[in-house]
Amino acid sequence: MDILALDDAALGTLLAAAVAAPSIHNSQPWHFRLDPATSTIQVRALRERALPVTDPDERALHLSVGAAVLNLRVAARRMGWAPLVRLLPDSTEPDLLAAVELDEMSRARLASTAELYGAIWRRHSVRTPFTGQPVPAAVLDRLAETALAEEALLRFPVGEERSRLLQLTAEAEWRNSTDPVRSRESRGWVQGPDAFGYGIPPTALGPQDSAGRMPMRDFPAISPAKPLSPVPFETEPCIAVLATRDDAPVDWLHAGIALEHVLLVATTHQIRASLLHQAMEWPELRRAAGDPRHGPGYAQVLIRLGYGPEGPPTPRLAVPDVLDPDDHGPDRP
Repeated sequence: MDILALDDAALGTLLAAAVAAPSIHNSQPWHFRLDPATSTIQVRALRERALPVTDPDERALHLSVGAAVLNLRVAARRMGWAPLVRLLPDSTEPDLLAAVELDEMSRARLASTAELYGAIWRRHSVRTPFTGQPVPAAVLDRLAETALAEEALLRFPVGEERSRLLQLTAEAEWRNSTDPVRSRESRGWVQGPDAFGYGIPPTALGPQDSAGRMPMRDFPAISPAKPLSPVPFETEPCIAVLATRDDAPVDWLHAGIALEHVLLVATTHQIRASLLHQAMEWPELRRAAGDPRHGPGYAQVLIRLGYGPEGPPTPRLAVPDVLDPDDHGPDRP
């Protein structure tokens, strides 16, 4: 594939890939700005879509934006560029979380790039039960290596440690569902009939585990109009903990990049995933999710992995709705 000029069509392809990334409550808290003089796509926080109660320090917002940056990087490589990603490039612009420069052609084409690019469109969060078939150790090793390459750590607790983390998640979910302020905020993100392309769609309202082993988000509690009967989930779930060595905004961005890279690699192996973020939303429970036996580190998200149906896609905003109209140059809409 020949390298493309950064015209409207190419920009549209890049941003369509970026917005396919996961985000907390499908808030899509990002917008993009093109600097045509330097062929740089700026990735900016859209703080009007932040969750001030659930995510007061905007850690999850940074993870969400980091995931979009990874997709943008993969799409750029697929189209022939050698993207240069700079995180938090300008301390005087706190909303500017990343800049992706596209002024050099790639000298090498990696076969994995095409696979990852294809996975962008097939990766969906799956909140229904998995089959229980174990994920091969070789695949788990590949996922851990993927996270490490993005400056994050991925571990796979089993036994008592896995049970402890699921108990923390259950405690967090109970707090979330019984706290009226948090419930009100979450309920506000469930899409209605006049949805704008972001928020939690009805198709994402997964069931609860009839045995109580898997503490999924209690979406029926925040959307009583769609009651769901409990169903049995897998008895030996595969849980991964994504962590970083430090806990500053740049580490949150790295965690988001690593998270999406891991999810795309998992997708290439036909492995489905859903995110267990509840315990990360309570500072003391998030601290408890760390494991000192693995050295210092900060848990960023728990990932549930397994085999099952691909799951439905989640609605996304159209490219014109995420592209800042102020800095495109005279020839852009």
